[in-house]
Amino acid sequence: MALASTDKVVLGCIAFGIFWVLAVFPSVPFMPVGRTAGSLLGAMLMVLFRVMSPEDAYKAIDLPILGLLFGTMVVSIFLERADMFKYLGSALAWRSRGSKDLLFRVCLVSAVASALFTNDTCCVVLTEFILKLARQNNLPPQPFLLALASSSNIGSAATPIGNPQNLVIAVQSGITFGQFLIGVFPAMIVGIIANTCILLCYFWKYLSVPEKDQERGGAAGAGGSEVVVADDEVTSHRFTPARMSHASSINGVDADCISEPIRRTESLNRADTLSMRSRSYNSEGDIQVAIRSMRASSMSQEMVEVSTVVGDRRDGDGVGPRKITRTTSHQRSVIIEDAPETDANGDAGEKGKDGGGGEVKEKRWKVLVWKSAVYLTTLGMLVALLMGLNMSWSAITAALVLLALDFTDAQACLEKVSYSLLIFFCGMFITVDGFNRTGIPNALWELVEPHSRIDSAKGTALLAVVILVLSNVASNVPTVLLLGSRVAASAAAISPASEKKAWLILAWVSTVAGNLTLLGSAANLIVCEQARRAQFFGYNLTFWSHLRFGVPSTIIVTAIGLLIVASY
Repeated sequence: MALASTDKVVLGCIAFGIFWVLAVFPSVPFMPVGRTAGSLLGAMLMVLFRVMSPEDAYKAIDLPILGLLFGTMVVSIFLERADMFKYLGSALAWRSRGSKDLLFRVCLVSAVASALFTNDTCCVVLTEFILKLARQNNLPPQPFLLALASSSNIGSAATPIGNPQNLVIAVQSGITFGQFLIGVFPAMIVGIIANTCILLCYFWKYLSVPEKDQERGGAAGAGGSEVVVADDEVTSHRFTPARMSHASSINGVDADCISEPIRRTESLNRADTLSMRSRSYNSEGDIQVAIRSMRASSMSQEMVEVSTVVGDRRDGDGVGPRKITRTTSHQRSVIIEDAPETDANGDAGEKGKDGGGGEVKEKRWKVLVWKSAVYLTTLGMLVALLMGLNMSWSAITAALVLLALDFTDAQACLEKVSYSLLIFFCGMFITVDGFNRTGIPNALWELVEPHSRIDSAKGTALLAVVILVLSNVASNVPTVLLLGSRVAASAAAISPASEKKAWLILAWVSTVAGNLTLLGSAANLIVCEQARRAQFFGYNLTFWSHLRFGVPSTIIVTAIGLLIVASY
């Protein structure tokens, strides 16, 4: 493709440059509008500058990718409500055998969780919990935070639903979920092992804390109890994939969607306290600005009103009519519970107690059935993906099944979907397609392509370096959009099998490249900002402390995984 006219090249470069600045530096002083607005601005400029027509802009939007993103977001919302991430947090602390064992668990759990629930989600859920475990066991937080961020990025490379760039690759290449998993999963396993070994070697002295000091730190943090972090503390780290706001729940189920009686005003006060301590994150927006507004958004989303009316005492236990009303910001979940009135003999109170016990058992049974349905539906989605069915419609179908099984108005759950992320992708599709129309990416690729063919070790290494550098300069998703079709076309000239291999190499390198610097991926920034803003357990993970570990880890893990993926 030849270069377009001079005016289109210049104007297209200006539009893409504005998009790039706002995507990489969303808090730039002269225009702190964030990534989503930046992508829309770039798309609008491409049309206004007549680099592309409005019809071409609409055609540039990839609906299958948006459908897959939407479906996985909804499934993640229901998994969070079903306490899946609470169980993941509990797995970290269960029978831990010291600092090195804990570090290995963090790497393993975050890698597996990222492959199934995306790396950003994993980092939002586990950051503060890992901070508490480190502080309460008198351990330095830095190795565990680096383990979480780096392992989440590596683990997310194993599946098409692990991160956004893999979604793009899976849809554009037509590679099935099973083929993707077989091609990258071995590299992911070896990469996690290598990354863990690097962490252990790098922080061996810091992790060699005497066991008695760890026990003393744990006792001080947990009030002398044997459990490092209580289950209710784990539950407090809840999130939604859209705003990542920790929502208080009743019996592990979102109070906005499943209403249950609240029997103690103390539990209401505690839920209000947890909501004030909650955190929120918008994966596509300005991370620092989003986390700066966590408390305000959390307090505005959760309003609890308690009114108690206590009648005259009828017996020694003081049983009388009581009304508890809980309202949320959506004004849909209103729960009223009246204590049974006692009769002349004072027997109704006892009946009420017995009836209340049966009611609690019934509700627990319903919650158990509902959780099982969520897990089975998610498992069915994964089976459908492994069978090679259409990934977008498999995810959307699973999302709609979960919404139907909820038996409530779906608005409260759908409001948690990150529509701003979907809009960001729409703007990015248009902007990148407009930049491709200028002919500059194709001209630059023609200079590199003869030397970066994957039929030789030297060419594969050069291609990996190009992907690695471009992923840290332009971010990984735009890199995939710019290079994907070109890398695939170059490899297709060799053989059909080479084309699939080229897509998998692009997926592996562009994902692991996020570990190079703190700004390399959104997951790194989530861990950094969540850790810095954590209440009582805050820690500042600096750019240079991450870089000292990120450079050797990224180079070693990329090289090892590249050998495995290239031999597929």
